[in-house]
Amino acid sequence: MNSKWRVFVADDHVVLRDGVKALINAEPDLCVVGEAGDGMSVLELCSELQPDVIVLDITMPGMNGVDVTKQLCTLCPRSRTLVLTVHESSAYLRQMLEAGASGYVIKRSPAQELIHGIRSVAAGGTYIDPQVAEKLAIGLRTGKKQTDKALDVALSERETDVLKMIAQGHSSKEIAHALNIGNKSVDTYKLRAMQKLGLQSRSDVVRYAMGQGWLT
Repeated sequence: MNSKWRVFVADDHVVLRDGVKALINAEPDLCVVGEAGDGMSVLELCSELQPDVIVLDITMPGMNGVDVTKQLCTLCPRSRTLVLTVHESSAYLRQMLEAGASGYVIKRSPAQELIHGIRSVAAGGTYIDPQVAEKLAIGLRTGKKQTDKALDVALSERETDVLKMIAQGHSSKEIAHALNIGNKSVDTYKLRAMQKLGLQSRSDVVRYAMGQGWLT
């Protein structure tokens, strides 16, 4: 088939990347033409390959998804970037759209959500995962104002994991064991995340987690 959309996959988790490639290649109108596990490799390879769609994670070694997306707009002006991420906060969505992304899909969504997103952005549209879009709609309907610093910052994946577990009542020791990191690392991620978001106490963390839907 000569009219296949050419897709590039960027994620630092090899197992997930392999799964995404297999899913895409199984579609008659899509094919994977390249892959990368870090930000700099994404820029180098996409500049050479000029794919139709770049499926991109936000958190990667070397350069985060926001900075990568901004540079891709210059290096690959005809390529469309579709974010595939664990982050469900509208803060991340806003950052990526402002950076130049054309779509946003959550990793826990059904597999066909990604395929639908790829086809939509490849055809020139903008695609937002229904789970994120619903949160935005609820916020608009209720008149909720997002006044915290989350609108201007993005937590790393590890900072998000630590903050979630703190909000769920886990101790530093339990978090360290679950994430396979040291106790000091837990404290560092916790402090960094709270500083970014302007949170002062565990109660603040819990309120923030509730606002993000982490405790449902």
